[in-house]
Amino acid sequence: MNTIAISAPASAGGSLPAYLLEAKYEFLRLLRTPSFAVPTLMFPPLFFLLFGLLLNHGNAGAAQYLFATYSVFGVIAPSLFGFGVAVAIEREKGWLTLKRVAPMPPGAYLLAKLVMAMTCAAIIYLILAAMAYTLGGVRLPLAQWLALGAVSVGGALPMCALGLIIGSRANASAAPAFVNLIYLPMSFLSGLWMPLSMLPHFLAQVAPLWPAWHLGQLALMTTGQATTGSIGGHLLWLAAFTAICFAIARRGLARAG
Repeated sequence: MNTIAISAPASAGGSLPAYLLEAKYEFLRLLRTPSFAVPTLMFPPLFFLLFGLLLNHGNAGAAQYLFATYSVFGVIAPSLFGFGVAVAIEREKGWLTLKRVAPMPPGAYLLAKLVMAMTCAAIIYLILAAMAYTLGGVRLPLAQWLALGAVSVGGALPMCALGLIIGSRANASAAPAFVNLIYLPMSFLSGLWMPLSMLPHFLAQVAPLWPAWHLGQLALMTTGQATTGSIGGHLLWLAAFTAICFAIARRGLARAG
């Protein structure tokens, strides 16, 4: 039997508590699943420690490059898993249908997950920044530290949009496989683990197809590294990518309801 999706109206004064409660429960969900939270928060710092610091000991230039790219790498996991896997599980269990008939703002559900992904990205960035400063000898003006942090946290939006496509269409058992199929290959092919100049030339030619590459270029720009393209061009590409992904995911969620 089909379920009719109904969103109960919420008054302007009553919307804020609903958003805060949804964000609170999303945060509690994260704390109660350490098998997700711990790897998500620690995987990028461990990779940075190994490849950015230990294997490039004494090379501040390499540490600065990899600090920028691993800051982008850090936002991918909480965004893809938080939307791709979590939404797929909750959709399959009927939570989305329940939330549609609940007296809550329609956007609170997705906004809470977006805020959580951004929070995770901010925590990862702060850990990486502390490691880069104390162990890698990275020294940047305050404006560049802040700009790189903004790119890292803001990068959650296009990555969450990509994850939402998976969450809106894949079943709960297949969603983790789809996320892993995208997560690590996209990071590698976007030059987040090593400069694309060290890889075959054709990989550099197809790199602009990946949203992580555009975020990586923006991150490298904030630290004064050599990059391709312009700030406006990368932002425009990411904005179009985000809008298209959300439109595709919206159709999938509408059919799921």
